[in-house]
Amino acid sequence: MEKSIHSLGGKARAKSMTSAARSLQASKAARARYSYPKEVHTGVLTIGDILIPCAVLDNDLRVLSIRGVTRAFGGRTQGTSKTGARKVPPFLASEAIKPFIPNDLLARVTSPTEYVQLAPGRTALGFDATLLPDVCRIIMEANRASALRTNQQHLAIAAETLLAGMATVGIIALVDEATGYQDFRAKDALAVILERFIAKELRRWVKTFPDDFYREMFRLKEWEYPPDKGVKYPWVVGKLTNDIVYSRLAPGVLDELRRLTPRNEKGGTKHRYHQRLTADIGHPKLREHLGGVVFAMKLSQTWDEFQQKLDTVAPRFGKNYTLLLEGG
Repeated sequence: MEKSIHSLGGKARAKSMTSAARSLQASKAARARYSYPKEVHTGVLTIGDILIPCAVLDNDLRVLSIRGVTRAFGGRTQGTSKTGARKVPPFLASEAIKPFIPNDLLARVTSPTEYVQLAPGRTALGFDATLLPDVCRIIMEANRASALRTNQQHLAIAAETLLAGMATVGIIALVDEATGYQDFRAKDALAVILERFIAKELRRWVKTFPDDFYREMFRLKEWEYPPDKGVKYPWVVGKLTNDIVYSRLAPGVLDELRRLTPRNEKGGTKHRYHQRLTADIGHPKLREHLGGVVFAMKLSQTWDEFQQKLDTVAPRFGKNYTLLLEGG
């Protein structure tokens, strides 16, 4: 959990204080801690490979570690201002997201609960656990409004996955409580269900195309790599990818992917093509093909030389079958 806020200036002042002044300050701190809610149960919420320390306080408040929640959204631990006040958490601090945050929620996420830990008896800071679904919904709302940049899409992915996972575990917990099964299930049963759900959902977002694929493509095309931060790859990258990857996986695969994948109002695909490939055949075949493509790229000095090598080892297919695709 989060440690209490102590500035370097505070430590310097403590050294300069008399023993009587330090004793008085310690007495005040002890009285303040006495007024804080106290931790009565602790645990760790496991979501895939993310660990979020959590606790139940003696006022029945459920809290989540600020560091843990921040890491769940792929960010670093939030800091403090010079005055000791908490900043807006990194996953909500973007100017793209701030307009979507209601004032009451903003006040709560910037005012975490301070409480006394079981051991070693120090105070800690935590989020009210019930804020997490609201945080997820706000990020998703910003994404639906196309406010998030390309390099912020991981926030929307994490928010959607966390919210769906919490809803799934929530209904299971309600059924268990209604039937009395909660007294018989294993202590970590709900955590295991959530971990499995998150792992299943996140498989859709696992990075499939290695960085070397784009790095080598840009080298052979004599383009600057990487593009400026926040700038999407030019549309021609998608066109080249269709030619050197999807049109060479199996007969008819590219045409079927185009048919099955919906388009947005701007004409772009709403999903990446590789998300339509089957887990048992399509994805393994794609990874194998990408390995060969990247190898051929690294052996080539020009794009034309690469194309000649690729046409030899992996020619384009015709239009016959679509075994590699999931049902539409």
